[in-house]
Amino acid sequence: MRRDYQAWLKAQNYGGGTITAQLHRSGRVEEHYGDLDQHYRRDRLASVIDAPRYTSDDERRRRPNPSKIPFEGNPRTNLASYRNAAENYRRFLDSREGNAEPTGDGNVESAVLIAAEAVIEEEVGQRIGLERDMQTALRLAIDQLEPGLSIIDDGAERIVESGRIDITARDRDGATVVIELKAGVAGQRAVAQVLSYMGDMVMDEPDTPIRGILVASSFDRKAVAAARVAPGLALRSYSVKFTFAEADA
Repeated sequence: MRRDYQAWLKAQNYGGGTITAQLHRSGRVEEHYGDLDQHYRRDRLASVIDAPRYTSDDERRRRPNPSKIPFEGNPRTNLASYRNAAENYRRFLDSREGNAEPTGDGNVESAVLIAAEAVIEEEVGQRIGLERDMQTALRLAIDQLEPGLSIIDDGAERIVESGRIDITARDRDGATVVIELKAGVAGQRAVAQVLSYMGDMVMDEPDTPIRGILVASSFDRKAVAAARVAPGLALRSYSVKFTFAEADA
């Protein structure tokens, strides 16, 4: 794979996360299918792009991963991302070799996937940034969430088998409280996430009562329904209040 590919991706105005993902995926394709530049000289990467194809019918029939690339997760989603990476690298080589870009559906699919990836990257980055800001603010005023809470994680996210707990606290009755923060609306998956953290804490601290608090701007009906059968879990909504003052001249 050519070294100037990264510079070309930057010139296409892709975000940093998208560039990293494209380099990683095209590198994985090359690792398992061989030198991409040689494949380009042979058939403009056609054989490599066609290899990881996985249809909706394959997904319905739960067919195994047909490619040489090992991975975990949904085959259709994963293989579409690897095909996209190969197609994008072909676009790069086309621009260097002076070849006209094909106008078939493959290019449309590639463009759509890249555009969607860029949007997701921006949205995820904003969400993660907000959640970090929420965590910082809440650590400074944990009593506002529930009187009597005290933070017991030494100011750092606690790592458990299921992931990272945003804030670990203790309530006035001595129970350990797992606090998970979500920017925006929380759904059923957020409830499942905090419950899995609570389950890990039950194993880590078998003699201590474990509770959970899920904080979000609001909750969809599935999240509310799921929380009803988890008596140790509380849902708390947050709001943001702006204050304004005259700026110094």
